[in-house]
Amino acid sequence: MYEQMSLFDQKPASQPLASRLRPETLDEYVGQEHLVGKGKILRTLIEHDQITSMIFWGPPGVGKTTLARIIAHATKADFVEFSAVSSGIKEVRDVMNKAEGNRLTGRRTLLFIDEIHRFNKAQQDAFLPYVEKGSITLIGATTENPSFEINAALLSRCRVFILKALTEDNITDLLARAMKSPKGYGGRDIRIQPDQLRAIAVFSNGDARTALNTLEMAVTNSTLASDGSITVTDEILSECMNRRSLLYDKKGDGHYDTISALHKSMRNSDPDAAVYWMERMLESGEDPLYIARRVVRFASEDVGLADPRALQVAVSAFQACQFIGMPECNVCLGEAVVYCALAPKSNALEAGCDAAKADIRESPAEPVPLQIRNAPTSLMKEAGYGDGYIYAHDTALKIARMQCLPDSLKGRHYYEPGEQGHEKFLKQRLDGIRRFQAGETDNPWGDTNTDPWEEEKR
Repeated sequence: MYEQMSLFDQKPASQPLASRLRPETLDEYVGQEHLVGKGKILRTLIEHDQITSMIFWGPPGVGKTTLARIIAHATKADFVEFSAVSSGIKEVRDVMNKAEGNRLTGRRTLLFIDEIHRFNKAQQDAFLPYVEKGSITLIGATTENPSFEINAALLSRCRVFILKALTEDNITDLLARAMKSPKGYGGRDIRIQPDQLRAIAVFSNGDARTALNTLEMAVTNSTLASDGSITVTDEILSECMNRRSLLYDKKGDGHYDTISALHKSMRNSDPDAAVYWMERMLESGEDPLYIARRVVRFASEDVGLADPRALQVAVSAFQACQFIGMPECNVCLGEAVVYCALAPKSNALEAGCDAAKADIRESPAEPVPLQIRNAPTSLMKEAGYGDGYIYAHDTALKIARMQCLPDSLKGRHYYEPGEQGHEKFLKQRLDGIRRFQAGETDNPWGDTNTDPWEEEKR
C-alpha cells in the first residue's frame, strides 16, 4: 500500500500529537546533529540538492520518516511513501512505472520505504533497475542491520546513514516545544512540571514518538478543571508510564547486541553488568532457556578448564530454568551468570578446537595411524591394524610413548592451557606429558599429581 502526499497538507487537530508536531524543515528537526548539524554531511547534501539513494538505519522514533519528508520538501520531488508491510510486487511495479513516467517529463520521484527490511529479495530486486537509471531516489528506513537485511546489489547503490537514539535533552526539548507550539498544546492551559517532562523523556528510551504519545495520553487522561485548565498529576503520569518499553527485538539487532553485552560482561569478570544485561533481556521477554544455553557455551568457551565446575553450574541453571520457568528462574540463571563472571578465565579450549578444525579443513584427510586402529578380526590384524599399540594401563606411569596424530600433524599442539585457576595445574601436567613424549624426561608427572588450585580451595 502506498500513497502520494503533498508536503503542504494541513494537520487537523484530530491527528495524534506526534503527527501534528512533525517537523517540516531541518531547523525544526530534533537530534541527529552528527548528520544534519551545520556543515554536516547529510545537511550539506540536502542544501545542495545532491541527494542520492540512501538507507536510514536506527531505532524506532528517531526521525527517519520525518527526515525523508524534509528531504522531499527541500528537493521539490514527488514524495511517495511505501509500506513494506502491506505492499506486494504489483504495487511496487505500479509505483515504478509512474516514477519512470515522471522521469521522462523531468520530474523527480523520492520513494520512501519504511521498514524496508521486511521486503523479500524479489521485492527488493524490483527496485534495482529503477534506482540504477535514476527513475527514483530511494530512501529506505530500517531498524535492522542493512548488511544482513538488504540485498547487496541494492545496498551498494545506497549510502547508509546511522541515526542514533535521541538523548534525554533532545526529548525534553521536544516535549517543551509541544507544550508551546500552536500545533501542540500552545494556547491551552496545560499544567505540567519540568521534572514530569524529564520523567517522560527518561521513560521514552530515546523514542520521540513514545514520548509525545505518553505526553498526549497524560494530558487526555487528566481532569479538566472548571476554569478550563488541565493539571497533569504524578499519579496520572505514573499510570501512563507503568512499564518501560525496552528496545529489544528477539530476532533483530537489539537481541544480538544485548546477548553480546551479557557475554562480554561475563568475559570481563563484571558480575554487576552481567546481571543487568541478563535481567534486561528477561524483562524484554527473552526466553530464559536461550540465555541459559549461551551461559553454558560461555562456561566452556571463556572459562573452560580454568574452572571445570562452571559448566556444571551453567548446565544446572539451564535445568532449573526448565523446571520452574519465569519469573522465579531468574535467580537460578543469575547464579550461573555471576559464577561465570567471577570464575578464572581461559579460552584455551575454544582456541584448541578452532585450530583443530582449521587443520581438518585445510589438511589432507590422512588415515588413522595403524597403531591406534581397532583390530576386531584376524584379517585386520594381518593388515597391521593395532601394530605397535601400547595399552597405557599396562605401563607403570599409565602413559606410553606412542603417536596418536596423523604423520603430517605429528607434534601439533591444539590445547595450550593458561595460568588461571585449575589450568595452571593442567599446564604443568601437560608440559610433563609433552616432554615425556619427546624423550626429554622419563617421569612425565614430576610433582604435578597434586592439584595446587584444588588444595588452595580446600
